Amino acid sequence: MSLSRLLTLLAGLLLAATVSAHSFKLGALELGHPWSRAMPEASPTGAAYLSIKNTGKEADTLLAASTPRADKAELHVHVNDNGVMRMREVSGGVSVAAGSEVKFAPGGYHIMLIGLKQPLKAGEHFPLTLKFAKAGTVTVEVLVEKDAPMAMEH
Repeated sequence: MSLSRLLTLLAGLLLAATVSAHSFKLGALELGHPWSRAMPEASPTGAAYLSIKNTGKEADTLLAASTPRADKAELHVHVNDNGVMRMREVSGGVSVAAGSEVKFAPGGYHIMLIGLKQPLKAGEHFPLTLKFAKAGTVTVEVLVEKDAPMAMEH
C-alpha cells in the first residue's frame, strides 16, 4: 500500500471516529454523543438521545430542551405501567447526581421532538439547546443516524 493511500485511510478513520463519538462540555457536565434516529417523511415526531455525566461535586438537573427543528422539545421517559410501557413527560427535570451518569436512550429517558419542521434524515445534524439548573445552557449538535449507535443498542 502506498504512503498516500495509507494516509488517506488513516484520515478517513480519524474523521469517522470524530463523527461517531462527538461530545460537549458544560462546567462539570460531559454531554456524550447527542444523536437522533432518522424518521420517515410523514413523521411529526422524533427523539434525541445522549449521555450526561456529572464529574462535579454537586447534583445538577436538566430542566428543558429546545431546537429550531421542532415546535417543542420535551423531556420524556418510558415507564412500566402495570405491564404496559408508556411514555410520560418528566416534570421537574432529570437530576444528574454528582459523580454519576444518566443515559438518554431508546426505551428510557429521551428528548421528544414534537412538531418536526422537516424530516430527520441520516447524516444531517441539528442544534439542540439544553438548560441545566446550575451549569446553565449549552447548545449541542445532534447527529441524525440511520440506526442506534452500537453503544446505545439493548
